[in-house]
Amino acid sequence: MIRRFFRHLGESIKNLKRNLLSTLTAVFSVMIVLSLLGVFGSVILNTQKLASDIEKNIQVNVYLDPDSSDASKTVKELSGQIVANKDYHKIYDALTKIKGVDKVTFSSKEEQKKQLIETMGSSFETATGDANPLSDVYIVQTKSPDDVSRVAKEAKAIQGVDNANFGGSDTEILMSTMKRVQFWGIIATALLTIVAVLLISNTIRITIMSRATEIQIMRLVGAKNSYIRGPFLLEGAWIGLLGAVVPAGLVYFIYEMAYKSFNPSLASQNLSMIVPKTFIPLMISFLFVVGIIIGAFGSVLSMRRFLKI
Repeated sequence: MIRRFFRHLGESIKNLKRNLLSTLTAVFSVMIVLSLLGVFGSVILNTQKLASDIEKNIQVNVYLDPDSSDASKTVKELSGQIVANKDYHKIYDALTKIKGVDKVTFSSKEEQKKQLIETMGSSFETATGDANPLSDVYIVQTKSPDDVSRVAKEAKAIQGVDNANFGGSDTEILMSTMKRVQFWGIIATALLTIVAVLLISNTIRITIMSRATEIQIMRLVGAKNSYIRGPFLLEGAWIGLLGAVVPAGLVYFIYEMAYKSFNPSLASQNLSMIVPKTFIPLMISFLFVVGIIIGAFGSVLSMRRFLKI
């Protein structure tokens, strides 16, 4: 068995050299297809990762009325006396009782102003005290992204709440767009795989047709179908393997550059691409495995169609 394998292996390499032009054509075609496959695969997987991060980061911002003192344990009366706040945490307690709420965090309007200055510039620095147009906010995190819309609606109905939002239609549009990218990316990947199989199949078919007499003699002297099929199967695998070399290199260099360029800005929004040390080895392995599989499958397909073995 081992001796036969190495015999078929040597014969497959000789056949590739004999039909060098068709071999290079097939390798180049597979290289293009696998390069596109690497691009689509990278986009699909990272889109899925970003969609997951966005779902985890979706939160409900519950804005309190401008005169709300829900987060203050004490309040100042008109007489100037400081007394205990009888309405302390009424809104907070109502929020925690909403079904699907996981965590509620308070952010004062001063903290909101600091975040706004960091992202929008120093134009809000003069807005202090009563001049601060922002509101105190309860940041509500839900147990599931599916709870966000309902929680926002129920929070808005609580007395003392001015508004509650979670990005609304913008977030839903973004998630919908990402799902469409994933869907069409998968379809494009499937079509590219089929194209690669057909390209390799046609290349192997040309080889088979040029050696039809030799194969017919082998069958007449009693050679089994598996013995005849072996070298062609390995030829297809070699074509797929060689065609994956350049795409693997492109994935390595391009993904490293893309990660360094885009991930810092994503990280500021608590989002992230898949880290290169995890993604690159998996994607390169995937390209080589897919190249070998579609090469071998294209060979088998060609043998079945044109030799009727």
